[in-house]
Amino acid sequence: MQTNLSPEFKGTRDGDTAEAILRKCVHCGFCTATCPTYQLLGDELDGPRGRIYLIKQVLEGAEPTRKTQQHLDRCLTCRNCETTCPSGVQYGNLVEIGRRIVDEKVERPRGEKAVRWLLKEGLTSPLFEPAMKLGQFVRPLLPSALKGKVAPKPGATEQARAHRWPKREHPRKVLMLMGCVQPAMLPNINSATARVLDAAGVQTMVAEEAGCCGAIRSHLGDQQGGLADMRRNIDAWWPSVMSNKVEAIVMNASGCGATVKDYGHALAHDEAYADKARRISELTRDLSELLPELVPLLQPLLKPRLHRQPTTRLAFHPPCTLQHAQQLRGGVETHLGALGFDVQLSPNESHLCCGSAGTYSVLQPTLAYQLRDRKLANLAEVEAQVIVSANVGCIQHLQTGTPTPVRHWVEVLDEALGA
Repeated sequence: MQTNLSPEFKGTRDGDTAEAILRKCVHCGFCTATCPTYQLLGDELDGPRGRIYLIKQVLEGAEPTRKTQQHLDRCLTCRNCETTCPSGVQYGNLVEIGRRIVDEKVERPRGEKAVRWLLKEGLTSPLFEPAMKLGQFVRPLLPSALKGKVAPKPGATEQARAHRWPKREHPRKVLMLMGCVQPAMLPNINSATARVLDAAGVQTMVAEEAGCCGAIRSHLGDQQGGLADMRRNIDAWWPSVMSNKVEAIVMNASGCGATVKDYGHALAHDEAYADKARRISELTRDLSELLPELVPLLQPLLKPRLHRQPTTRLAFHPPCTLQHAQQLRGGVETHLGALGFDVQLSPNESHLCCGSAGTYSVLQPTLAYQLRDRKLANLAEVEAQVIVSANVGCIQHLQTGTPTPVRHWVEVLDEALGA
């Protein structure tokens, strides 16, 4: 794509980066076929190619409008278009640049700014956990729109299990990011991860100072706040990394994994953190990436137990941050299958977003719930007893639309090991 950047952006970091991305685009339009919002709305400006043109126009000097901002807001940043693109256009990076520039030039309505500020500060706050507990206590009284954002209060047995952490020490150690919303919303995912790794002879360590991966603030336009979150996590993990105590930094939320793997890029221009950030990204692994070496260690423990129990069919929803952002496809289904589980993908549209996309379901609820219902209809064809995924946001979002249990795949594996 030919570009002619305006003097405002020519020679700047964002301008140079965006121009390099734009010049890879060949206008083919393959991306529109796999864009969730284009599938729903049929508007060229609500597909990747149209948004690329909008960003190009702004970089070339056109004045963005509120409509420009809305078309960029409606993008889920699922990055399905990157998987489809034959030219390797890094659309995710481009749309983040475009959003930042447009937000600087187009004033948002006060109500919209207030909601975005509450999400940015509230979800990453230590007060989120007590707020979630209060929400669970009064959940029956909440309006349906808000009730869907509050996970049901766990029973006594489930609650005890969620906080049961293995105490054995092992020579093999990994760090794990607990996350910001996951410990309050679905705490069993973290403890189940630690128990599964413990069964395979791997000790899970946690750096208490680590918090939000930086995705929430970054995706809500607070670039500096997102970078500050990243630096805090690097500082928290660095002593263990420097002393070679850990062999990996494990992520059981694919959204966090996609972000932490990008630390090296995000902080490449920070002299104090560039090398550290690159090393952190190199060490980061999605939990599913550990499965190939875990399978032979867990098989002897699982075979007799699964043999005594009826097989539960699982429908797997691969989050966009797993299959598109991290380009990890097929691992969960293949390795859980090797462990004796019956796992199937939806026969249709398994590549499409479920509509969760971080805070998207709050900011764009109409589109988010349309995508959720479309996803659940496709998953229903599997006729599974349980839906499994790999990201807390997808799990909670899907659960609001179905009575079928929606869980993290590691929870199912953990229960089979403890049966």
